[in-house]
Amino acid sequence: MAMLLRGTALITGAGSGIGQYAAYAFARYGVKKIAITDIKADNLQSTVDGLKKQAPSVEVEPIQMDCTSETDINKTVDHVVKKFGRLDIAVNNAGTGGPLVETTKVELSEWQKLMDLNVNGVWLCERAELRQMLKQEYIPCSCHCFECALLTNCSVLDEREGRGVIVNIASMYGIVGNTPTIPAAAYSTSKHAVIGLTKTDALYYAKHKIRINAMCPGYTETPLLQQAIREGHMKGEVEKTPMGRLGKMEEIGDSITFLASPMSSFMTGASLIVDGGFTAQ
Repeated sequence: MAMLLRGTALITGAGSGIGQYAAYAFARYGVKKIAITDIKADNLQSTVDGLKKQAPSVEVEPIQMDCTSETDINKTVDHVVKKFGRLDIAVNNAGTGGPLVETTKVELSEWQKLMDLNVNGVWLCERAELRQMLKQEYIPCSCHCFECALLTNCSVLDEREGRGVIVNIASMYGIVGNTPTIPAAAYSTSKHAVIGLTKTDALYYAKHKIRINAMCPGYTETPLLQQAIREGHMKGEVEKTPMGRLGKMEEIGDSITFLASPMSSFMTGASLIVDGGFTAQ
C-alpha cells in the first residue's frame, strides 16, 4: 500500500460514520499518529478497536470533545500537539442533520442548535487548527519524487508539503439545495456556510502554505442516513443518483485521504463532490 500520508492527524466526530472511516483510511495510507474525537466517549472505542486491528503500530489518542465548546476544542488541539509534537492534517467532520421539516415548521432553537455544531463548531475547530499550523515549519520531505529517488535536493518539497492541511466536511447539499422531498433548509444552509468558510480561509492562508478544502459527500451509508431511511425521508432519493446506489463510507474516506495528501497539493478552496453524479444532473 502506497504511503500517501504521514504526520499527525486530528479527526472530529470519529466515533462512527465518515469520521471513523476517515481514520481507517488515514491509517491504511500511512498516518502513524491519529487523534480522534467524539462528544460521546463510548463511541470512540469502536474506532480505536478498528484501528488497532487494522494497523497495530498506529498511535491512537481518543478524546471526548464537544465541538460547540471553544474551551474543549482549544484544549484538544493543545493536547494533540503536546502528545504528538505537531498537527499536520485536520478533518472537521462532526455535524448533525437537524430537523427534516419545511422552514415554517422549524423552531428557532432547532435552527440555532444545528448552526452551533455544523457552522460554529467547524469554524472553532478550524481556527484552533490554523493557529497551531501557523506555528509549524514545513513537514520534512516524503514525496518520493524523482529528485528524492536520486538523493538530490527535492525542488518540490515546500510547495507540496506545506505547514498543514484542513478538510472540512460539507455535503452535496452545500452545493445545491435540497430536493422538495427532503425538507432540510437548515442543514443545507449550514453546509453552504462551511463551503463559504472553506473558500474564504483557503484564499487567505494559501500564502502561509496551509491548504483548506471541503469534502462534499452525497448519499452515503452513514448511521445518520440510515436513520433517515428508516423514518421514510429517503423514499425515491437513491434512485435519483445516476450510479443507483448509496456511497460507501470507505469511498468517502479514500476521497478525504486524497484531499489530505500531496496528490492534491495544487488544490485549495475547492469543494470535492463525491455523490455518484447526483449534482451533475
